[in-house]
Amino acid sequence: MSTLILNLDFGKPPPKKTSEGNAKHRKFVRKRRLLEKRGFLNKKNQSPSNVPKLHSEPPKKGETPQVDGTWKIPPLQKKKTAAASNSGSEQSLDKKASVPWLTPAPSQKAGSVDLLGEFQSALTKIKSHPTHPQKKDPQKNPPQKNTPQNSNPAHSENECSRESQHMPTKIVAIDCEMVGTGPKGHVSSLARCSIINYNGDVLYDEYILPPCHIVDYRTRWSGIRKHHMVNATPFRIARGQILKILTGKIVVGHAIHNDFKALQYFHPKSLTRDTSHIPPLNRKANCPENATISLKHLTKKLLNRDIQAGKGGHSSVEDAQATMELYKLVEVEWEQHLAQNPPKD
Repeated sequence: MSTLILNLDFGKPPPKKTSEGNAKHRKFVRKRRLLEKRGFLNKKNQSPSNVPKLHSEPPKKGETPQVDGTWKIPPLQKKKTAAASNSGSEQSLDKKASVPWLTPAPSQKAGSVDLLGEFQSALTKIKSHPTHPQKKDPQKNPPQKNTPQNSNPAHSENECSRESQHMPTKIVAIDCEMVGTGPKGHVSSLARCSIINYNGDVLYDEYILPPCHIVDYRTRWSGIRKHHMVNATPFRIARGQILKILTGKIVVGHAIHNDFKALQYFHPKSLTRDTSHIPPLNRKANCPENATISLKHLTKKLLNRDIQAGKGGHSSVEDAQATMELYKLVEVEWEQHLAQNPPKD
């Protein structure tokens, strides 16, 4: 007689797979009923495959719309806890329903709300919202920046031209006295320089020590004597001081090329006014236009004043002041002529 052996297992049975599915189904039914009460869904039987997943966050980049209007969403992850209390589910649904992009559009009727259309339109707006300002701003801002740039330059140029017409140009007059250096004193070297402004005020007046040995002081014409050279400024230092004053200004002088030669300097012709070569000045003195008239003669003829008189020699300050006064007599006429016929440097 054979024996019968029974293996009995009194442990807990394994969990059924249907319990998890039933819990998800019950949760889905509760969500659907809540949406129907709020007016988001009509009371119709809809396949659960067409109902989109509710998210409190916008979809990820990998989600793309399908042909039928639904969104392709990755499968749901399994939850550890299958059952949830009714109060907890209602609170989570209230939070999701309070999101502004879940609310229906005001243009649609309450009776015919398409949840899929609402999701699709709301999600596209959320995706496009942060990118639109970045695209529109650079398009809107450039015309706003270009409009002042297109209008301001002409306006600023007109203002600058008007201001330049009214602003007085810086004008100075210069006169230098020389002594003889080199073989037999035939080389003219700078020994004194005087610069005055437009009103005749002295800007610079210094005795200058030449770099070479002085052979002839030329006192009868220059007024320079030996004691003037004791504390005189060295030529290199004086030259630097003088050029700082002359740079960028209109310089007036009589036979001014001699002064520039002694300074070892070349000033632009467009900024140089030589009273020995101004035809209107010669006409006023009843002299030939192309003739070179001495400063002493022009001053006596036009200003009725004697300069360079006596045996004490010339005064560079007095000569510079006389040169500026002669220039002022024909300043307007001569500047207009130079504006129409600018000299070439």
